Amino acid sequence: MSERISGEHSIIIGQRERVNLSGITEVVGFDDETVLLKTVMGGLTIKGEELHIGAFSTASGDLEIDGKIIALAYTDEGQKGGFWRRLAK
Repeated sequence: MSERISGEHSIIIGQRERVNLSGITEVVGFDDETVLLKTVMGGLTIKGEELHIGAFSTASGDLEIDGKIIALAYTDEGQKGGFWRRLAK
């Protein structure tokens, strides 16, 4: 039986070298310095160096990212002129 993405969202950071996330609905974009995500709680941007997506389950919403983690920031997608709108331009 496959898992479904629940309404729960969590982040576990290990030694600033690995991030395990749950509640991820979409990987919007990524490169080795930035990962843009949609979560059940809104948009999330992860900044770092040499970032790599290790595993992503679209069924359960679990995501693993390896690399040097510098910052995490949530964005409010519903706000007029918000981050996601500026990104799309």
